[in-house]
Amino acid sequence: MAVMTAQPPLPVAMVAAAVPVGLAVSLVEGVDGGEVYIRGQLTFSWDAPDVAARRWAAVTLAGMRAASVTKVAAAFSVSVGTLWMWGQLLAEGGVAALAPEKRGPKAPSRLSGDVVARIVELRATGMSQQAVGDAVGVSEFSVRRALKTAATQNSAAPRNTQAHQDAPELSGPVPARGTVAVQPELPVLPTPVPRTGERSAARAGLLAEAAPMFAPAARVPHAGLFLALPALETTGLLTCSKDVFGALPDGFYGLNSILIDAVVRALAGESRTEGATRFNPQNLGRVLGLDRAPEVKTIRRRINELAQTGKAQELIAALAKHHLTATGPGGEDLAAILYVDGNVRAYQGTKRIGKLYSTRLKFPVPATEETWVTDAHGSPVFVVMAEPGASLAGELRNLLPELRKAVGDDRRVLVGFDRGGWSPALFKHMDENGFDVLTWRKGTTPDIGEELFTEVTRTDEHGEEKTWSVADTLVDLALPTTKKTGEMYQIRQLSRIVPAKGKGGGTRQIHILTTDKELPAGEAVWRMGNRWRQENQFRYARMHFDLDSHDSYASSDDDDKRLVPNPAKKKSYQKVLTAKKHHAEVAADVDAALTALRTAPAGAKELKVVVTSTMHNTITKPLWKAEKALIEAEKAHKKIPAKIMLGKLSPGQQVLDTEVKLIHTGIRMAAYNTAMTIAREIRTNTGYAKASNEAHALMRQAFDQSGDIDPTEPGHLTIRLDPLPTRAKTDAIAELCQHLTATKTRYPGTNQILRYEVKDKTSSRNN
Repeated sequence: MAVMTAQPPLPVAMVAAAVPVGLAVSLVEGVDGGEVYIRGQLTFSWDAPDVAARRWAAVTLAGMRAASVTKVAAAFSVSVGTLWMWGQLLAEGGVAALAPEKRGPKAPSRLSGDVVARIVELRATGMSQQAVGDAVGVSEFSVRRALKTAATQNSAAPRNTQAHQDAPELSGPVPARGTVAVQPELPVLPTPVPRTGERSAARAGLLAEAAPMFAPAARVPHAGLFLALPALETTGLLTCSKDVFGALPDGFYGLNSILIDAVVRALAGESRTEGATRFNPQNLGRVLGLDRAPEVKTIRRRINELAQTGKAQELIAALAKHHLTATGPGGEDLAAILYVDGNVRAYQGTKRIGKLYSTRLKFPVPATEETWVTDAHGSPVFVVMAEPGASLAGELRNLLPELRKAVGDDRRVLVGFDRGGWSPALFKHMDENGFDVLTWRKGTTPDIGEELFTEVTRTDEHGEEKTWSVADTLVDLALPTTKKTGEMYQIRQLSRIVPAKGKGGGTRQIHILTTDKELPAGEAVWRMGNRWRQENQFRYARMHFDLDSHDSYASSDDDDKRLVPNPAKKKSYQKVLTAKKHHAEVAADVDAALTALRTAPAGAKELKVVVTSTMHNTITKPLWKAEKALIEAEKAHKKIPAKIMLGKLSPGQQVLDTEVKLIHTGIRMAAYNTAMTIAREIRTNTGYAKASNEAHALMRQAFDQSGDIDPTEPGHLTIRLDPLPTRAKTDAIAELCQHLTATKTRYPGTNQILRYEVKDKTSSRNN
């Protein structure tokens, strides 16, 4: 019998003359260039003149730990210090910084200091480069060289003057109108340096993730998306994801790359994974510091790897805690006031999904339901997937422990919600656990006397004073579980007089309930009205961030033993109501007949009719029949259980996957809060006259703007945006850039501080 043997492993190199570098790497060098093999696969190669590629291969080998730093340095015939220096150059300036300096004169002989100064002076007047060259007697190429030299000298000049000491470190001067800022020339959309070696190492399991590396490039599409990074950092998405998930399995695209890609796509209008097909991968890759952005199958695979950990809800909780403990304008109110509401996400597929009533669509549809929590500004804080058919009151009771963890202390929190959470027992439970209720009163309520109404006011965050006529009283609510004993729960009621619904005119009273007896009446009315901010968040997120997308159509069987409301109970109750109504109508008819029988005709002095038992029984027979039907309906209703196991009611019902959806929801929450932060910065930190109405439109226009990526200054990454269509918008984004630059935000995964500028229109046309 033959014995099956394992296939022998590939040799370390496919070339006999290769020099081993560690256990898995070999190097081949000759007069024509060199090659590096990792586990028998050709990973790096370079021609003899391409010194930068050779140095990059050495740094990458050391960075991915394919071999020790000492062995890599010895194989490339350099010292460990030189290899370290190459790594610093690569981190600060990209692959271009690894190229050796050219020998020879430092500048053309005709470009003296006076000539360079004259070129800069003429160029600042708006003359073209060819005209400047003709004026000083040099070529257009020499003019470009002179301008580049002057820009380099200006950037390298010491900042020890009093003016530089007084200015912010990273804000930089703003070009005045009519002047041209001298900027280094950058290649227009150069082909990204392929990171083939790192991709090969990732396939071999030797690379944890590819680090962002930026190469100089001009006119880069979507460069405006860099503006979102300071605001994205404040959401805590990257730090919370790292704390919860740690890292993704080894691969080229790491946790930061996947999350930043998802957020910037959402801000660009493509929140769903399929939206990645609508971007040029190289263009979006430049924003990520990679040679190309991840494609659809890669995004889905990496998100599924996160979902398999089962920690999606932990991510949402971490984001909520980070959000509620953040500081900033209005930050002291973020955890003090929360709004809770449910969102029904309709499903149009073929799976058997339970139906829910959609108030937006006005009819029951197959759907899943989420319970959302937003802060005082309407920004999303927390979300949980509700069980099919769960009530808002039940979800609120279950949500309180999670809200307490997110708040982080024992302070009382005002929780606003609509009538869907009506439950006096819930109000008492929340009050006893440190949460104050703010909701509308449900059901028919007697009007409050007009003499109890007084005028109350409240000044909003825009300085506008609001006035209402309010009656502040206390009311008793019956606790459903103690109706037999008559126990009541006292709560504060604020009543308002508003116009009646319909075209008939008139007025009606509406009533607000709260357990906070210290809250000023005007503040309570204003906060109740602000609950519409949560509805606005739902609407905005549906329009711009695909809130209701499912993201994953994977499903699992629902719990057949789960108890659900029995529809037969509701139908039998309707029969009871019908029987009661019929009994009341028959009783009225019988009473009228008996009364007529005992009443003397008009003009008669006395009644001579004798009512016999037969006559009485004939008249009351329909009443006995109606009473018997009512008793039978009540008995039948009592026998039917209020709840039934799902398997008996709807066998084979399924529920959609929640882990993938929650991860995408966390990303969308971060994208939404990022957008709100940038829009708020436009309103508060720029002089844009139309900011109150057009802040979001200007933000989206800025995100879509092209610009330059300039990593040439060590330790900094300068994003230089092209001008916007109008001067007012350009000036507003320039002010926004100054404010964002002052935050000194580092690009995630690098040591490069982001700086933002906006080109002058004259220089933009000549680039």
